Amino acid sequence: MVSAGFFSGRASALCLAALCACAQVPLAAQAAQLRAGGLKAPSKDDPMLLEADEVVYDSEAKTVSAVGHVEITDDGRILLAERVDYDQAKDQVAARGHVSITDDKGNVVFADHVVLTDHLRDGALSGFGALIGKTGRLAARSAQRINGTTILAQHTAYSPCKICNQPGQRTPLWQVKAERVVYDQTKHEVRFHSAVVEVEGVPVAWLPTVSVPDPSVRYATGLLTPEAGNSTKIGYFTRLPVYIALSQTQDMTLAPMITTLGGEVLEMEYRARWNNGGLWFQGSGAYNPGGGLSGSPGAQTYGHIFGSGRENFSDSWRAGIDVQATSNSAYMRFYDISFLDRLVNDVFLEGTPGRSRFSLASYYFQGLRSTDVTARIPFVLPRLEFSYIPLHKVAGGSFRLDLSGVAVGRDNQRNDQRGTAEVNWKRPFVFGNGQLWTVVADARGDAYHFDNPRFGPPGTSDSMLRRGTAYVGLDWRWPFVANGSPGHSYILQPIAQLVAQPYGGNPRGLRIEDSQSFEFDDNNVFSFNQVPGYDLIESGPRANLGAMAEAMFPGGKVEAQIGQTYRLKADPLFAAFSGNRGASSDVVGSFSVKFPHLDFTDRIDMDRGNGTIRRHEIYVTGSYDRSSLQLSYVQLPTSVASLGLPRREEINVQADINFWRNWQVFAAAQRDLSNSQFLNTEYGLGYEDECLAISLAYRRKYISDIIQGLPPSTSVILRFNLKTGDSPIQPFSLFPRDVFALTHP
Repeated sequence: MVSAGFFSGRASALCLAALCACAQVPLAAQAAQLRAGGLKAPSKDDPMLLEADEVVYDSEAKTVSAVGHVEITDDGRILLAERVDYDQAKDQVAARGHVSITDDKGNVVFADHVVLTDHLRDGALSGFGALIGKTGRLAARSAQRINGTTILAQHTAYSPCKICNQPGQRTPLWQVKAERVVYDQTKHEVRFHSAVVEVEGVPVAWLPTVSVPDPSVRYATGLLTPEAGNSTKIGYFTRLPVYIALSQTQDMTLAPMITTLGGEVLEMEYRARWNNGGLWFQGSGAYNPGGGLSGSPGAQTYGHIFGSGRENFSDSWRAGIDVQATSNSAYMRFYDISFLDRLVNDVFLEGTPGRSRFSLASYYFQGLRSTDVTARIPFVLPRLEFSYIPLHKVAGGSFRLDLSGVAVGRDNQRNDQRGTAEVNWKRPFVFGNGQLWTVVADARGDAYHFDNPRFGPPGTSDSMLRRGTAYVGLDWRWPFVANGSPGHSYILQPIAQLVAQPYGGNPRGLRIEDSQSFEFDDNNVFSFNQVPGYDLIESGPRANLGAMAEAMFPGGKVEAQIGQTYRLKADPLFAAFSGNRGASSDVVGSFSVKFPHLDFTDRIDMDRGNGTIRRHEIYVTGSYDRSSLQLSYVQLPTSVASLGLPRREEINVQADINFWRNWQVFAAAQRDLSNSQFLNTEYGLGYEDECLAISLAYRRKYISDIIQGLPPSTSVILRFNLKTGDSPIQPFSLFPRDVFALTHP
């Protein structure tokens, strides 16, 4: 292709002069002169560039014709054709023969014949087709381009789906056919008039008017995936969420739901982001004429609100707030909004200057269990934590200073305050044969104040407790490493920890606020203080013994660990349930396999006396192509009742099997093995590809809700989604994607 010259619809003199100059010079000579600089190259101010195999100028008719491989570039728009005729008198360009026009945003229009004006902006097209975004296609018998931004097409078909090029498979998964279509390229909106929606070539709906955002749009206002079904709790229901794009940084979702037995529910979610933070809130309100959740007849209203906000002041400092509240403890479970049984509200300020950390926070909790007593639930105002870790070493080792303080209040006036200071120094030594010895020294002091003490001098209304303790620890590890074939290595590492600490440390009258959820397992067996929180501490000389093993392969690894704790005499802190009572603890261990398509973890707690398994947990996650399997097995001893949980042996299975092309079956089951009964089950069938998603699910809750006493229930849910693109939120104003599950971003 040879550059033939320039012509402008705005300046006919320039057009004629340039084209005449081109006509007077043979094409081969033009190319040579252009390479040699004889012809003037186009500048950024030149409005139009023409390239063609041949240019013909008719001075009498005042027309210029470009023939063969014609390419015209004007202000970011490109026209390709076999022949282009320019009429100087009409300032009109006519193109024919495999015509395509590409705008400055990459959208492509095809036509058999085109008549254009105003620098390729406006005109009429016959045999029209357009590529919109990556996958959108619009076809019409004829079309008209207006103001360079709007296309008006007649007798059209539109689909955002990829169309297969195989014979017999060229029908898109879904499309909209209409008598007339208006495509506004400024608003990125396609509006249909007298439209028929077809799925797999079958008409499923007729609409007088409907609009969709083109596939290049990331966020657009419209309806999201509707949901319909039946539940024994709320009867037949329909949920129709609406997405509202407020701006590029703000959006909102409104989701009204109408039920036959549970009244009406309106859910709302609002999200906003700015340079240094963001805000997210979700709430709902319900009106139930039948009532019943509060134990009283008559119409009732309920509501809930969840949310969070974050503000970053710098790379090291930020503040935030989290909100969780509901007006009725059973409300969210009744409408399947949330299954949380404890709600947490907090506000905080935290910083991480260097390697140190500062945190100031307050907490408020709401209990939703039937056994919760509001007057006994604590609120924290405030909690202060500061950790100072210098960048340089101290005496050849790492140094850490921790300061902590908290004020805990309750409606029943059982108020406590605590202050803690702790210093820790650690220094490792590596010997020539590979042994790693680490010396640890730790000292800690606590002060407690109780407004309403359980123990104290007669007649007193408050009391103080003070405590000081320290320990010296020695950690020994000797890793043995063996290398196999490339990418294969094996490590065996025995571990021994010795701790010298005085007895005592948990005085009479100490209230346990943050150390009640103690579980002795593989995660803390090699800890110098195995008890969580600040209230309770271990005491007395002790030793933690065990080993770790690891095998690493090119695609994954296998890990194993086993450990046990020994003491000179029993620590009265540990109860029988903990597995750590007496001079020796239970044997705890874990085994895990981690590969790209398989993740397996097995955790055990073996009784030190008779070797029986007291606690057993198995977790399996597997995936292959579009299929996946998740399985978990949990066996907890009766002694965990101290945490508010009964003896438990339970198995959970969730499978999603892609059995043919885009078709999938999914199933989930939760079974109580100790009582031989199912707790929850769900089965369903679904279809999903890049353009269409549909699913039908059956859910069954077999027992009453142990938290709120809600009765067993059954639900059948249908979801249908016509996708309009691959963007995060691409609503179709009739059937868009399913984002109704409003969750924390």
